[in-house]
Amino acid sequence: MPAQYPFSAVLGCDTEHPDGLDDMGLALILTTVAPEIGGVLVRGEKGTAKSTAVRALAAVLPPIDVVAGDRFATDPNDPGAASPDGPFPADAATETRPVRLVELPVGATEDRVLGSLHLERALAHGKVEYEPGLLARAHRGILYVDEVNLLHDHLVDLLLDAAAMGRATVERDGVSVEHAARFVLIGTMNPEEGELRPQLLDRFGLTVEVAAPRDPRLRAEVVRRRIAYDTEPRTFAERYRAADAALTTRIAAARERVGKVRLGEPALLKIAEVCAAFEVDGLRADIVTARAAVAHAAWEGRDEVTRADIRRAAILTLPHRRRRKPFDAPGLDEDLLDQLLGDTEPPPPAQPPQGPEDPTPPDRGDGSDDGAGDGSGHGDGPPGDGPGQDAPGAPAATAPDTDAGHPAVPASAPYRPRLLTVRGLGDGAAGRRSRARAAIGARVGARRADGTSGSLDLVETLRAAAGGGRTARRTAGGRPELRPEDLRHAVREGREANLVMFCVDASGSMAARKRMTQVKTAILSLLLDAYRRRDKVGLVTFRGRQAELVLPPTHSVEIAARRLDELPAGGRTPLAEGLLESARVLRRERLRDPRLRPLLVVVTDGRATGGPDAVARSRQAAEYVAASGVTSVVVDGETGPLRLGLAADLADRLGAEHLPVTEVSAEALAGSVRDRTGGLRGAA
Repeated sequence: MPAQYPFSAVLGCDTEHPDGLDDMGLALILTTVAPEIGGVLVRGEKGTAKSTAVRALAAVLPPIDVVAGDRFATDPNDPGAASPDGPFPADAATETRPVRLVELPVGATEDRVLGSLHLERALAHGKVEYEPGLLARAHRGILYVDEVNLLHDHLVDLLLDAAAMGRATVERDGVSVEHAARFVLIGTMNPEEGELRPQLLDRFGLTVEVAAPRDPRLRAEVVRRRIAYDTEPRTFAERYRAADAALTTRIAAARERVGKVRLGEPALLKIAEVCAAFEVDGLRADIVTARAAVAHAAWEGRDEVTRADIRRAAILTLPHRRRRKPFDAPGLDEDLLDQLLGDTEPPPPAQPPQGPEDPTPPDRGDGSDDGAGDGSGHGDGPPGDGPGQDAPGAPAATAPDTDAGHPAVPASAPYRPRLLTVRGLGDGAAGRRSRARAAIGARVGARRADGTSGSLDLVETLRAAAGGGRTARRTAGGRPELRPEDLRHAVREGREANLVMFCVDASGSMAARKRMTQVKTAILSLLLDAYRRRDKVGLVTFRGRQAELVLPPTHSVEIAARRLDELPAGGRTPLAEGLLESARVLRRERLRDPRLRPLLVVVTDGRATGGPDAVARSRQAAEYVAASGVTSVVVDGETGPLRLGLAADLADRLGAEHLPVTEVSAEALAGSVRDRTGGLRGAA
């Protein structure tokens, strides 16, 4: 087995200078010095050594003493420690072993995480035996979740609750087992694959943004080290053995000192002032910042918390907790932080970091507006179309086939939209949108165990062992005989995530400012809903003479919102091209993941002006999409007293639900229903 890549060789965690830690290296160290901080979430683009650094961390942690043969890593030096395998005698044998790094797969089941009862032994021998899960294995170690943003919410909640309480409890069929589960929780994620839910994000003590260095010399050094490691792993690891040993010694010393560090009243008031100024919700930020500041002081060898400790702690604890609008990336105004701390210049730590990466999150955009134009191009078709004039007082088109776009129109504040679902019952990944067979949810039946994962249906298993009413098979001891073919898994109905593909009309007929604001607000509201329901989203737009895949299907709803905000409008309406491009994307995604069911949301007023046969081609395209069986919704962007009803006709040909843009809001729909039922009661 090749040697582990050294922690001190990760560029940014520094090599021979342990003091020169970047934010990622420092956050990982601080949470091991004081595990009560609550773990670390590392956010960053792919290829930035997130997983490499986390996997290397365990090797630099001081080893631990455990009771020999105990499955729960009980500390023999803790008189209050208890284990389901105990009690142990006072002179029980002990052993010293390295700290474990336990990796939690994204697809793990709840039983795999918490542990479960050995039901076959319970049924066959009448003995209840507990099988420890990953939480038990991670006790006094590190629990690492790569792509934590893809982990189901209930598992993330379970992990964070166990990390906060320091214990895990398993309740199965009237039997309760409890064991210690104190571990350092570390999650890594790529924001392009989707964000972690805000309520879960807040539960991580520290959050770090990482990015690849832009300096060519630093990038070359990364490549040089990686090639050296791949060529001679043991020789490469030996070069950094002394630096790793120095880190181990310093971590042990910081752990000894952390309980003696004094958090004075002025420092505590300053922490409260900083948290209040950044408008964080609740008091968890104050508590975590105080703990992180104390851990940083211990790491720096100080006996009292200073403003330098508070500053470094705040940079790690506050960015993901400040109030921000939907889809805003975490960040912190360091200038404001310095003003609050009372210094005109940022207070440097005792030994300034020398890592290559700037702790400030990288700029996520260049601020340019792709939709900027000269304001021309209002027309959407040749003169005589009539309906192309959408807003009173709007200037007439000067060129019937112009493809010039209007400047991008911003959306208003999003609202809670009505729930749009895919027809039928799916088998997709757990989510919160459409009905699906799932691992959790209401029990609707049972099936024979076929080697796949699933929760055991005890009643149906016993019924099968009993022969379905016939004479039950018995063992020599008189107990019911259980065979593998008798095992039954529960069939449950829950909710799945879907692929929500937006096909948006950005032509001139949609370009009136009020109309485009309504449309963008509706789409933004649906995007926010997709974000909460763990959906994948894609965005196709059509205008001028073609359709464009603006955003390939992704879990990053945040990117979709930014693309929507930059969307200009103007030109003809190639409706057929938009529908066909959407169909091509959905067909490709179906090959990649057949279980991910799509929901096509077409946002248009239904006018097709992309050529002489535009209307006929759009009808053929709609019938083609309908034949593929895709569940569709047409959000009708046509407003005003004079309406042609073309979007309703398109919805009919698609076999789709027709939804006026004014009724996307759940409140608006409820008000419409109340008005109609009130009218019926009045008529009665």
